[in-house]
Amino acid sequence: MKFSKYHALGNDYIVIDPKYLDKELSKSDIIAICNRNFGVGSDGILLGPGKSENCDFSLRIFNPDSSEAEKSGNGLRIFSRYLWDQSLVADDEFTIQTKGGIVKSTVSENGLVVSVGMGKVRFTHELSEESDLIPNTISVNDRDFTYYLASVGNPHCVIFSDNITPAQAKEYGCLIENAPRFKNRTNVQFVKIIDRSSIQIEIWERGAGYTLASGSSSTAAASVSYALGLCDANINVHMPGGIINIKINEQFYATMTGAVRKVCEGCISSEALSSL
Repeated sequence: MKFSKYHALGNDYIVIDPKYLDKELSKSDIIAICNRNFGVGSDGILLGPGKSENCDFSLRIFNPDSSEAEKSGNGLRIFSRYLWDQSLVADDEFTIQTKGGIVKSTVSENGLVVSVGMGKVRFTHELSEESDLIPNTISVNDRDFTYYLASVGNPHCVIFSDNITPAQAKEYGCLIENAPRFKNRTNVQFVKIIDRSSIQIEIWERGAGYTLASGSSSTAAASVSYALGLCDANINVHMPGGIINIKINEQFYATMTGAVRKVCEGCISSEALSSL
């Protein structure tokens, strides 16, 4: 099974073209491939390009626990770079169909930078158009958090704090992700406002755990910060893995721009997919 591996600010994905598969990837296959001790190791698998009636390409995104994600900002940047490396796209804008909606992507700077139109951010996890931004409260491990909902095609829970740490994200992220109130679980961002054009976030990613960077989390956190009047519409999001820029218009359509780097190419042995 041929694969290519990339990272976007330390958030790494394996890209597998369906044409190299002789059968559909099973849940156990996905878990084995993503395992950092027994497989190649990654924060997820990007299965594509696929066919789409409405877009230039389609993409399926899988988390390390084998669950399928609706959308991933870093994953979309990586997939866009893969398409560029395969000479399937050039410098012009192209479209990608995901479970979380259609995005527009552009590759620049000789493949090193990718911009993705993430679509309209809504301040709800429901499919309805109602999206008023309102504070909510959740209690985990005897600690109360105020949070705001956001959806970028996938669900997010945004929490503001003057002091954010990786330990905080790791301790509370999993508990919040799996709280019963979130029907489809949720991604969690702990956000610190730096200034009008900068925020810092720590991320607990649904189905993946603590993550060095996330495009959709950056988009959600920046959009909530802007909606609350805490930041302007052009925001640099600082994460342990690096910085992503988010631009938001008055209708809350968000454009994400960030770096991508290719790591390696290879072939996954069938032995890696069999139990010991």
